[in-house]
Amino acid sequence: MNEIAIAKELLRIKAVFLRPNDPFTWASGIKSPIYCDNRLILSDPQARKLVEESIAAIVREKYPEADSLMGTSTAGIAHAAIAAWILDKPMGYVRSGNKDHGRENRIEGRLNKGDKVVVIEDLISTAGSCIEVVDALREAEADVLGVVSIFTYGMEKGKQRLAEAKVTNTSLTNFDTLCKVAVEEGYISEGDEKKLKKFMSNPSDPSWQNI
Repeated sequence: MNEIAIAKELLRIKAVFLRPNDPFTWASGIKSPIYCDNRLILSDPQARKLVEESIAAIVREKYPEADSLMGTSTAGIAHAAIAAWILDKPMGYVRSGNKDHGRENRIEGRLNKGDKVVVIEDLISTAGSCIEVVDALREAEADVLGVVSIFTYGMEKGKQRLAEAKVTNTSLTNFDTLCKVAVEEGYISEGDEKKLKKFMSNPSDPSWQNI
């Protein structure tokens, strides 16, 4: 797996935006210099090929015993489907909640008790939604081997939650690698990188904007 190559692709297709001088506003009101939209990977054949083959390679290496892949709803579904096709394995996905009609499923696709599954996630931040998916699969008596995600912010809260839930996550690339590549490729300055890292150390502290 090449973390640098993945980071370059995410920056090239603007799946990750870095705006330290014109921050985004999160739903919580927090001002953020970074925004990630990995859905754009699906629109670019070059990036999509690299990402999906990298996901499949991690599953082959770390989880060769996996029975199926399970995508997170909604952003992880397509990535789980393509990687499962490469691996010739079944796939399914987990809804954010049970359907209110039909069979009222939360887990879509065939899942047998004891199946060994790998969760495919597009982005790990605080890891809350990812752990909800893992919990739903465990409640269905699946054996969750681990999570493979495309990008992680590396937030301490996310790391702590994953550790408490006894979930292992492997990301194709991460915040630190992306920042390094962004400086080398001229997307941001070294001063901007300091702002980004200050923000990530404590997103609730707006002082990063004054660096």
